[in-house]
Amino acid sequence: MKIKLAVSEERYEEIAKELTDKGIEIDDSSGLVLTETDRYVSRLSVREFGEDGSRLHISVDDVVYIEAFGHSAEVHGMEDVWQTNDRLYQLQMMLDPKQFVRISNSVIVNKKQIKDIRPSFSQKFVLTMKNSDRVEVTRSYYAAFKRSIGI
Repeated sequence: MKIKLAVSEERYEEIAKELTDKGIEIDDSSGLVLTETDRYVSRLSVREFGEDGSRLHISVDDVVYIEAFGHSAEVHGMEDVWQTNDRLYQLQMMLDPKQFVRISNSVIVNKKQIKDIRPSFSQKFVLTMKNSDRVEVTRSYYAAFKRSIGI
């Protein structure tokens, strides 16, 4: 059996050792994810683009926003874009809601990486991120976004 660990760095080694001692393989590409309750990850497992893209662990502070496309998602940084097989709802549960907020059915943003917020028509916002990309807060997420950032 293979599983992916989405636990705090402090407990990662302890939990990984216990699982491997029981014959369970730790694999970042596994669809089965073990997470801690009320704990948020400080690093995300991603891969570079391409068929044989190498696996990396990036700090969540380096994430500007995450955009989902079907069964995968793109993790956007200041200059790089990586891929992950995690679903958006899984990523949302792994990321600290004090730092990240979902703004549409397909996008989660890092609140620390928002450069500008502009109102748009029909209860929407357009966010300019620090990497100059623009993303839209949809009507469904408008009120939750306002509460999350305190406006």
